[in-house]
Amino acid sequence: MLREVTAVRYVTPLREGGSMPGLVEADDHRLYALKWSGAAQGRKALVAEVLAGELARGLGLPVPELVRIELDPVLARSEPEQQIQEQMRASGGLNVGLAFESGALNFDPLCFEVPAELAARVLWFDALIGNVDRSWRNPNLLVVGGELRLIDHGASLIFHHHWAGAAGWTRRPYDAGDHALGRFAGELAAVDGPLAALATPELLGRATAAIPDEFLVDEPGFDSPDAVRAAYVAQLTARLAGPRDWLPALEVTA
Repeated sequence: MLREVTAVRYVTPLREGGSMPGLVEADDHRLYALKWSGAAQGRKALVAEVLAGELARGLGLPVPELVRIELDPVLARSEPEQQIQEQMRASGGLNVGLAFESGALNFDPLCFEVPAELAARVLWFDALIGNVDRSWRNPNLLVVGGELRLIDHGASLIFHHHWAGAAGWTRRPYDAGDHALGRFAGELAAVDGPLAALATPELLGRATAAIPDEFLVDEPGFDSPDAVRAAYVAQLTARLAGPRDWLPALEVTA
């Protein structure tokens, strides 16, 4: 389960990404990058953010803490830009936040080196979830004290936008041709077995359990939030089952 906090102060928009997250202070006196439930991407982007983030954490990858954030839309009064005001007002209630890391730098593959094993593990993970948003143009990686942080997974798990055809996604190859860590990645075969062994049904169950019910209710074709969670587990379990024929496409040349 994600820890729950309440936004008490809106600080500023973070003008990166299509949803333009907002920097807020919560009642625990910490800052968070708030992902709006009322953004154009909708609640499924938040579902992907939570599931992918908690799965990455379970695989030992560095992800900022994810929290549930309650937002009072009255905080929109402190934002002068009308478009952002409207997004804030549409996001009253439950949202998702990532712990804000002071001093974090945006990752640049030309400026930072990444250990080969870590780069391979991130590539493997992105292939598992079908993350299309980790290119060298938009890495969605931060560097904090010389260490990587993985952020912004809302564009992954795209099968949940069309459940009727979701089964076909489980064997879809992953195109890593412009992946931000492609030039650093070591041998993927070396990380495949250990990571697949960690991605147990228990871990998948814990990751899906972190998704708030509020983001899963009224999903067409499902009679309960738990039924939707079970479908996510089934999808990822099927993708993990051998042969993992989506892995060869990860072989990237610098």
